[in-house]
Amino acid sequence: MGSYHRKGFCDGVSTGMEGWQKSSGSSLSQVQCSGFLRRLYRMSSSLAAIVGGVGGAIALAIVMGFGCYCCLKHSNSSNRNSESGSSDPSAVVELKRGGGTSSSMVPPVAGPQGTAAQFTVEELEQATKNFHESNLIGYGSFGLVYKGLLRDGNFVVIKRRIGAPSQEFIEEVTYLWRIWHRNLVTLLGFCQERGYQMLVFEHLPNGSMCNHLYDTGLESTTKLEFKQRISIGLGAAKGLCHLHSQKPPIVHGNFKTANVLVDENFIAKVADAGVFKLLQRIEDAGPSSTSHVNVFRDPEIGQPGMFSEINDVYGFGVLLLELVTGQEASHIDSFGSNESILRWVETHLSSNDFVDRRLVGSFTAEGMKDFIRLALQCMGFPGKRRPKMEMVVSELDRILEKEITLTTVMGEGSTDVALGSQLFTSEIG
Repeated sequence: MGSYHRKGFCDGVSTGMEGWQKSSGSSLSQVQCSGFLRRLYRMSSSLAAIVGGVGGAIALAIVMGFGCYCCLKHSNSSNRNSESGSSDPSAVVELKRGGGTSSSMVPPVAGPQGTAAQFTVEELEQATKNFHESNLIGYGSFGLVYKGLLRDGNFVVIKRRIGAPSQEFIEEVTYLWRIWHRNLVTLLGFCQERGYQMLVFEHLPNGSMCNHLYDTGLESTTKLEFKQRISIGLGAAKGLCHLHSQKPPIVHGNFKTANVLVDENFIAKVADAGVFKLLQRIEDAGPSSTSHVNVFRDPEIGQPGMFSEINDVYGFGVLLLELVTGQEASHIDSFGSNESILRWVETHLSSNDFVDRRLVGSFTAEGMKDFIRLALQCMGFPGKRRPKMEMVVSELDRILEKEITLTTVMGEGSTDVALGSQLFTSEIG
């Protein structure tokens, strides 16, 4: 159905402030293992010659057996690590399911990389106190969203919709479970019982970027300086890039700031990856996310459901502008304008009043200019001229590294940075 754990360009650039290392290889290859065993064989042969006789043969067998064990153990432990080679335990939420067999109506989902967790409805009822409204945290394209606590102590997010059991649902869950990436919210498992279909995801303690970005002062006291915002954008870009790099590409179809979550280290992860595709397959009609007004929706989209990668790129451009302005795109009209955030920013390029005041002193003019230019390119028309997410990842990585270097040398950014027409008029459009 597609490639699993594809290592590609999306992970081949430096990660700036994301706190994880680049890969020198996610697992021992067959060539590496065979070379390792050959070296062990030469060592053990020398040992056998020294010890001699039966004792030497026993030593040879022990050493070679240990070598095979190491190769197999390393290979198995690397199956679901990030393509970066990270073994950070926070990268994957490992389920330690309680005892007992599942009473689900369908058999467990198995695949080359392991088995997706199959929950019983009783487990999820217990985790959410019978789906009590106190655990209801939102509503998304898949349905109601609950926070739950499994009996092993892990917090999870459970998305529930009305739906009859279907093989198509199982197949899509199987596929999406295998498309793992550090910058995608991890799909842990599923449940199909009692007329409901449910998806179980890892829980991220810092929630959506909406809680920390918009200038509401309600939920976050964290001051996100410019470098942190670039890093968050870079993480989200890598998640989208990984989806687009699959064969065939996976289109998110509902990318927006609310679907960019951050963990305890403010590493960004894209939520609802593949849910649009799943809903397209199991529903006769298009997903509900396409039926309402959405400022992240590319104006070039024609019929509902006719999405492509370039439409995701447009939504990503909106995210970048929200990172700059600190404002919710759908609330731009509160500034006295009925324009989209794109038009609003374009009409204010001759001044600096669209940049989030909380960023004062934390950026360089050059870094801000490059960041805004990239945002406008992502939202450009016609859509075929927009950059691919590979290029977006590369450019954000470059901007972040340069911003870190310049602010380290200069101290922090100037508190009196002019963002007028001399910076943008001739260079952005």
